[in-house]
Amino acid sequence: MKICNIYFSFLFFMAILSFVFSISFLINDYCLIIEYNLMNINSMNLVMSMLFDWMSLLFMSFVFYISSMVIFYSDEYMHGDVYINRFILLVVMFVLSMMLLIISPNLISILLGWDGLGLISYCLVIYYQNFKSFNSGMLTALSNRIGDVALLMSIAWIMNFGSWNFIYYLEFFKNNFIMELISMFVILAAMTKSAQIPFSSWLPAAMAAPTPVSALVHSSTLVTAGVYLLIRFNFAFSEKLMFFLLFISSMTMFMSGLGANFEFDLKKIIALSTLSQLGLMMSILALGSYKLAFFHLLTHALFKALLFMCAGNFIHSMLNYQDIRFMGSMVVYMPLTCVFFNICNMALCGLPFLSGFYSKDLIVEIMSMSYLNIYIYMIFYISVGLTVCYSFRLVYYSMMGEFNFNSLNNLMECNFTMLKGMMGLIFLVIFGGSMLSWLIFSSMYFIYLPIFYKNFALIMIFLGIWLGVEVSKFKLFYLNKSLYFKNSKFLGGMWNMPIISTLGLNYYPLILGNFYKHVFDQGWLEFYGSKNLSSSVIFSSKKLQNLFSNHLKIYLLLMIMWIIFLLMNVL
Repeated sequence: MKICNIYFSFLFFMAILSFVFSISFLINDYCLIIEYNLMNINSMNLVMSMLFDWMSLLFMSFVFYISSMVIFYSDEYMHGDVYINRFILLVVMFVLSMMLLIISPNLISILLGWDGLGLISYCLVIYYQNFKSFNSGMLTALSNRIGDVALLMSIAWIMNFGSWNFIYYLEFFKNNFIMELISMFVILAAMTKSAQIPFSSWLPAAMAAPTPVSALVHSSTLVTAGVYLLIRFNFAFSEKLMFFLLFISSMTMFMSGLGANFEFDLKKIIALSTLSQLGLMMSILALGSYKLAFFHLLTHALFKALLFMCAGNFIHSMLNYQDIRFMGSMVVYMPLTCVFFNICNMALCGLPFLSGFYSKDLIVEIMSMSYLNIYIYMIFYISVGLTVCYSFRLVYYSMMGEFNFNSLNNLMECNFTMLKGMMGLIFLVIFGGSMLSWLIFSSMYFIYLPIFYKNFALIMIFLGIWLGVEVSKFKLFYLNKSLYFKNSKFLGGMWNMPIISTLGLNYYPLILGNFYKHVFDQGWLEFYGSKNLSSSVIFSSKKLQNLFSNHLKIYLLLMIMWIIFLLMNVL
């Protein structure tokens, strides 16, 4: 039996089990904390704590289910890879690290899962072993190390309270300076893991990983870890921290939506859409609705995993080409994949009665009901419009017009294993949102707004559709309209963040190091340091060697000098 089938069966069974338990815990309003005593030294107990409530179990079931489908899909996608067993084991370790993070009410065990995610994501990003993936892996690992350090510092500070179980102290956090500091470190850690500004540049770079990994990472594991940590800590944040988080996340949402409209790499467009949705989750969390953030986290996980799987099928069939300008008229060659792709795009845009609509529309309406300034109000609606804009631009490039891939390749939908893996998610993408909204919220939200404000999200969606198709159009000489903007390089390059994160950090220290090398190491330090010292010692030893070579004239000369000194002293 293949390793893919074994792990698929195990993860699928665990997903169903977790989901049944989560419904049971939700109905009975039940929470379970299990403490396992690992070690007892003198009077000190080393205890492993695990928190099981409806939230952790529901999230676990989603992670297990998506990862089972991704592993099933990988069997075909990674077919022919010599090290496929190693790849599957890395993915399973990735999922287990996420499990450790989800069920931990303790900062130490959270750090184990957190670091496990960082380390294994590095191994997966550099999987194809070329210069691009090595650079991307290093950027991913080092960006996440900042968050790891922040988490370590929060562990050190929480020691003042005698336990690392943060779950017991959440209500106490607000009116305490030390707890304010811990909350700041936790927000910094979540910002690095969920790629908020200014740590956003690693997320599109991590697209160097194989597409099944991208489907897993961008839906339910690595990038959602930061949001999940903040959902757990949400009672602890003061108003100032919430305001700061709201500003940063709204800027991230806007920046990534704008950047995706100038991008031509299929996977990077979907990665930037993930970044936009993470900004949306963070911003509604900063407004105080942690259940809504969790709801959107789950619905987003479903359609984003499937979106990446569809993109992987396109790439696999087009001999690993990712540029959307090579596509076109794909609906003729791969109809079923294109149907899945379009449904996911519509769910992402928030079109009514697909899974994305239930969470996204609710988030926007609750934001409209909040007491906020015009900046937040407008940036939310503009970001909704931009999401639709880049989604329909993607559809325009891949589905419309002529097939632009000049090759005699046999582009057909013959990857049945991959299609089965995608079919496992499509029904949840369509019905998952309504199911979860009935499940999570004990009473339905009733939001009363004037008719214009109620339909403002739909107006922005249709404006986005029109703009997305309009900016995609080619001129006669195949130059894209969107590239005519004066600042297209700045807007499309994530506001120069990749340059700042790489060259911005490396360039001047390297210049300074080169200067020190020439001026000090090979300059004055060389002259006054080791080289000068060694030449002085050699010179002195050569001179002294003449004294010790038993010449009679030297001894006579020394004796005369000694007599002269003696006479001088006598006189």
